[in-house]
Amino acid sequence: MKPFLAFLMLFTTSISKAQNMNNKEIIRTLYDQALNKRNFALLNDYVSADFTGVQGVKGPEGFASNVVPLINAFPDIRWEIEDLIEEDNKIVVRWKWEGTQTGQYRNIPATGKKITNTAIAIYEFKNGKIANLHVQTDRLGFLQELDVLPVDINVKDQVSFIDKFLVPAAAKTAFYERVKINRDFIKTLPGFIQDAAYEYTDNAGNLIFVTVAIWANKEALAKAKEKVQAEYKKQNFDPAEMFKKLNISIDRGVYTRVSN
Repeated sequence: MKPFLAFLMLFTTSISKAQNMNNKEIIRTLYDQALNKRNFALLNDYVSADFTGVQGVKGPEGFASNVVPLINAFPDIRWEIEDLIEEDNKIVVRWKWEGTQTGQYRNIPATGKKITNTAIAIYEFKNGKIANLHVQTDRLGFLQELDVLPVDINVKDQVSFIDKFLVPAAAKTAFYERVKINRDFIKTLPGFIQDAAYEYTDNAGNLIFVTVAIWANKEALAKAKEKVQAEYKKQNFDPAEMFKKLNISIDRGVYTRVSN
């Protein structure tokens, strides 16, 4: 049986505990019990059916799709919360984890190395359950600790793929959902180094959203574009059609670092 399917079998119906807990307690239990003790049945209590995970998978299974590949590659992984901040319906978590890579993770074969990694996660709650999640990890540090960066890595070869979107207020929800799917997917591709996103809302309520994805070189970016297009085809997704339907405009370009 495939590891991912084995995890999904753990999702059994249970009496909701989330209704008796505040958001901070839910997050602490998520890390202490669901993740560290692998009690994935708890995800039914804490994750909304509206949650969207990797490649559009919904609900508790969608949340699991974010972490199961990591757990499979680092079976002894353990998370530790270092900061926990609450603001309205959002919880910001700064955490670190330690684990030993004994299995393949994405395109990285098992290294046998024990590493530590850090991240900041923003959880958004709706009706007492986790409805959305944004995570910013130290990917460069992750690759450095695994010792999988080329010795002769050349920053000058790196390219930045930058998109600037103008999104009408009515299209924000659909846009955010699609961006999350895309950003999760490109992080699995060879040659990806890191990405970031920036946003602000103008006086008319329109969203101006900028994404910056850094790739090892132009060749890696070209191959990534092919993979993305193949994934779109598999999902029967047409970005141009979506942008037209939602009246989203985009300015796109490939940029290189300017020498001082």
